[in-house]
Amino acid sequence: MSFDPTVVKKDFPLLDREINGKPIVYLDSANTSQKPRQVIDAMSRFMETSYAPINRSAYQLAAESTDAFEGARAAVRRFINAPRVNEVVFTKNATEALNLVAHSWGRANLRAGDVVVLTHMEHHANIVPWHMLAAERGVELRWVPLTADGRLDLTDLPKLLDGAKVFSFTAMSNVLGTLTPVRELVDAAHSAGAIAIVDGCQYVPHNPTDVQAWNADFLTFSSHKLCGPSGIGVLWGREALLDAMPPFLGGGNMIADVRVDGFSCAELPAKFEAGTPPITEAIGMHAAINYLTALGMDQVRAHEVEMAKYAIDLLKGRYGDDITIHGPTDPTVRASRTLDATGLVVMPGGVDMHSHIAGPKVNTGRKMRPEEKRDAAPVRRTPLTRSWRGALNITHGATMGGHVIKAAVERAGIDPASVEDVVMGCGLPEGATGSNIARQAALRAGLPVWGSGVTVNR
Repeated sequence: MSFDPTVVKKDFPLLDREINGKPIVYLDSANTSQKPRQVIDAMSRFMETSYAPINRSAYQLAAESTDAFEGARAAVRRFINAPRVNEVVFTKNATEALNLVAHSWGRANLRAGDVVVLTHMEHHANIVPWHMLAAERGVELRWVPLTADGRLDLTDLPKLLDGAKVFSFTAMSNVLGTLTPVRELVDAAHSAGAIAIVDGCQYVPHNPTDVQAWNADFLTFSSHKLCGPSGIGVLWGREALLDAMPPFLGGGNMIADVRVDGFSCAELPAKFEAGTPPITEAIGMHAAINYLTALGMDQVRAHEVEMAKYAIDLLKGRYGDDITIHGPTDPTVRASRTLDATGLVVMPGGVDMHSHIAGPKVNTGRKMRPEEKRDAAPVRRTPLTRSWRGALNITHGATMGGHVIKAAVERAGIDPASVEDVVMGCGLPEGATGSNIARQAALRAGLPVWGSGVTVNR
């Protein structure tokens, strides 16, 4: 399959929908991706023709279901070049996979005073489980800082890793889009005697992935960010490490034998797959992997580099020193994680309104013009900037670039003047201050709010 954005867009039925008579331009893929028809059809077809419990029944439907489920596991192994299929564990998502490692491996191997090294670039899912373990076991957490341009500052890495048992880090920042030097970090961890855990949730959907080339010990990622369904994720781990770890959850598919005086665990990977697994979701993830493989992960990455370069060059050329782009400005070391107006993954980062903006964060560093203040007036302490005709940007604690959205719209060949509404929600739970501010401002401006992401109506 050749990588033609206008052709690929047609695979995503949601992009045919209109809201208030306007086509959707989806810009929230860093949060979750939309699903191509191939994934939707594969899941529907499986539920219509082959759904049954796996690994426990001896009839044709159950055999077909089991074969399809294990076929998805084999597809994951190929997609990340894992050595063995039994090293691929299905979880609920990447967050659960990281918790599994922290609580199963961590509780079995970490004691008071042991060191876990993280980075300032991590998603909460790779922070909170270690905080929980630190509170429970007295584990020490150390942090790799960032450079001014949003990369990892590795100056003191040997000192930080001295005596460490774990180095857990992202392969690609969900905040800045920065790609980290995974193999270098893994080698540093191993040299210090630590295991290397890679959070690949943002990386795997956008780059060719090879866990053997990385020489990592664990990798986690989610289906819903790679055009697959939510409700299923992956933990890959070295067989020896997984074998030595105690089970994370108990019951159902993870048991080999249960007695009144105890139980025996099933072999890998079922040992970590308690209960009835997400069978249909596994079939959907398999279809998503096939879809991306057909596109070609090298082509996906090349397209993202091209689009990131386009946006960065446009911003720097148009606004010069009036803006600050947070994160690397070299498009080859940052990622592109939102959908442009053609429906393809292109721009670095999504929108994360926990008091920051992911991707190129645009801060004009100047006072608002009178016409911009007009839009800010209804809500105090909330910067609302009419940064280009038809775009109202609602943020919490930052002035963010309609420039970036405008670049994506222009790239799609759409006249920016025809784009009527842009609403950027805060991505916070209902009732949170930022969410209420964004909702109030949108309603007062007469604009629609769709979920916690971004909707562009034109």
